[in-house]
Amino acid sequence: MKYTSIKSATFISRPNRFISHVLVDGRDEVAHVKNTGRCREILQEGAAIILEEASNPNRKTKYSLIAAYKGDVLINIDSQVPNMVVYEAIKKEMLKEFHEITRLSREVTYGNSRFDLYFESGEQKGFIEVKGVTLEVDGIAMFPDAPTERGSKHVYEMIKAVEEGYAGFIFFLIQMKGVTHFTPNVVRDPKFAKALRLAQEKGVTILAYDALVDDAGICIGNPVPVILE
Repeated sequence: MKYTSIKSATFISRPNRFISHVLVDGRDEVAHVKNTGRCREILQEGAAIILEEASNPNRKTKYSLIAAYKGDVLINIDSQVPNMVVYEAIKKEMLKEFHEITRLSREVTYGNSRFDLYFESGEQKGFIEVKGVTLEVDGIAMFPDAPTERGSKHVYEMIKAVEEGYAGFIFFLIQMKGVTHFTPNVVRDPKFAKALRLAQEKGVTILAYDALVDDAGICIGNPVPVILE
């Protein structure tokens, strides 16, 4: 997935979860943050960041904050791209878990939830829920970075789908390189961690992949070990 117009800048502050102050060409600009998560470990004052310039000249904010450096590692924080990255990877047959796909649809309603992807392969029909991961601590990727009742709800709905005969996948796209493994964030959200462990016991497949991130975009990387205990 590629961005069309990008610009380097410096992070100043984030007064709320929707906007940030950034330094662009020596000017303090207000930028939209394309991630409502905390991202406190990433968005530190003085951090080098990447902005996307809006194509709509009438938009309130000229830029959107899409990525930031944490040390030498560039982390994409755009919460809208994980679904697109996984969708493109499946379409291009880049994921060994998904092959001979005959149908692939986005944003499909099932029960009381809307899953990110629906697929068919031969006689198999299934759902994929994609979660973007931006939190890294000591080389370990973790989700979520804040409690998420919605995330747990998706997991339980996926368990229900599997019990009714569908294939079910929870796919964690780690929006960076350099992590050793993925694990649920038990400290921040023990309920989500419990739901994820139950999902695996009930036959839901838990996957994690890292990503290749550069200034201009993000694409699928390699499988990352998943440790639920």
